[in-house]
Amino acid sequence: MSSTLVMESQHREEKRIWYRSTLFNAFVIGAVGFLAPGLWNAMSSLGAGGAESPFLVNAANALVFGLMGIFCLLGGPIANRIGLNWTLFLGAAGYPIYAAGLYTNNRFGNVWLVLVGAVTCGVSAGLFWASEGAVALGYPEPSKRGRYMNIWLIFRTGGPLVGGAIVLALNHGANQKKKGKVGPNVYLIFIALQCIAAPIGLLLTRPEKVQRSDGSKVKVVHEKSFAAEIRAVGKALSRRDILLLLPVFWAAYFNQYTGNYTVYFFGVRARALIGFVGNFAGLLASQLISLFLDYRGISVKKRIQIGFYYVVFWHVVSWTYGWVVNEKFTKETPDLDWTSPQFTLGFFTLILWNFSQQSLQNWLYYFVSTKTGNISELSRFTGILRGQESFAQAVSFGINTHDWYGGRVPLAVNTILLVLSVPPTWIAVREHVPVESEKIYQSDEDRIQSEVLDEDDKNKIAVVKSTVG
Repeated sequence: MSSTLVMESQHREEKRIWYRSTLFNAFVIGAVGFLAPGLWNAMSSLGAGGAESPFLVNAANALVFGLMGIFCLLGGPIANRIGLNWTLFLGAAGYPIYAAGLYTNNRFGNVWLVLVGAVTCGVSAGLFWASEGAVALGYPEPSKRGRYMNIWLIFRTGGPLVGGAIVLALNHGANQKKKGKVGPNVYLIFIALQCIAAPIGLLLTRPEKVQRSDGSKVKVVHEKSFAAEIRAVGKALSRRDILLLLPVFWAAYFNQYTGNYTVYFFGVRARALIGFVGNFAGLLASQLISLFLDYRGISVKKRIQIGFYYVVFWHVVSWTYGWVVNEKFTKETPDLDWTSPQFTLGFFTLILWNFSQQSLQNWLYYFVSTKTGNISELSRFTGILRGQESFAQAVSFGINTHDWYGGRVPLAVNTILLVLSVPPTWIAVREHVPVESEKIYQSDEDRIQSEVLDEDDKNKIAVVKSTVG
């Protein structure tokens, strides 16, 4: 009892340092997300990285996400060995090489650097996502997790917004109404901005030094060796609750037909406009579901259950609408500019796909974050989540290297995968018991913050309650 009170007293007396706060670290992870994957998404939202034909870029992206899936799984063990800040640094370093490959392909027709960039980007992206997810979900107080996750995602979506604005500014002329490729100057700007991301990652505070506003500490329990870390990943992958979620991990980001859809049916400047405006759908989706997931009027379990029905509803809406419009456009083969009468009809397909996809990913990250209070274990879970999403994206990009008539094969595969993922996900939701507990106050001056209710924590709480009583 006395040791617990001493610990809490030390928490209160600890000098507050602004760059160790959860808000500062949210901005660090957000800035790296803005500059690295955010700008990568800006290029991707152009449709096939802004290229005239989607097939080389789709093949490169299949390589990116295949490697990303592997290094997402390894990201947790690596982060627990070298630290989250260095993992984040390495996780941003490969992105500008990928952008350089797109530039040389656009300007000179070079192919090899596109593939080299895909390798470096795939390795970096895996490390980035494993570390980013752990920071975004493990650093904040549990009661603010949705809010800080939203800050992270706003930054990451801000990258495509700014990138989309740059692309639109450089590709809005009347001579760019038709299908084709974007101008090469776009990539030079992206390369310069992405080079800044890696040094920013080093500003991240180590987990044990993070200062939460409520005085609680980030729980860090490392394995003793890298081999033990790998075994821990294998153990996490074999858990029943994780196995039940594997189908939805695959389904969440499987839809990479969007790039082909944009190239097939829209002119260059229309694609530039879509790349800019379309990101607002992701921002809105993130804001809405994050506000709900942090709402303390109902229990965490109930929020997760309601969130499940919410994302199912939006996927039914978006995929029904998407199928109808895609079939219509397949028959008509339009070349849409933003002045075309059917532009809005086609644009809303991408808006709805983006909205439903972002809602699902926010919900999944929140769901996974309530499985543990230990940031080392959380890095494994987020690595598994993003790793499986990456494997799915690799397969999806691979499927989309072929010019399927009307995109019916990738759309059908995605629809079937989404439907099959619903029953096991619901079982996982029904069986889930969130690890976080509410604060238990001893008095106005003294309190105990319970992050994970293991047996030792329960004993401490029991002692406090009996003493107060």
